[in-house]
Amino acid sequence: MTELVEHYGWETLSEFVNINCLQYDPSINSCLKFLRKTPWAREKIKKVYMAMLKGKANEK
Repeated sequence: MTELVEHYGWETLSEFVNINCLQYDPSINSCLKFLRKTPWAREKIKKVYMAMLKGKANEK
């Protein structure tokens, strides 16, 4: 989660994945707490993370 926030920022992440913990008063702790309980949101974040990693690999 930390890498995603550093790479995209909260605002862009909230555009990719429409969940409240990214949009309203976001924090790493609140997002991790939500993602641990919510498989569908965790899967969406995972897809964004994998796309970020693929993009970084293509840059090299």
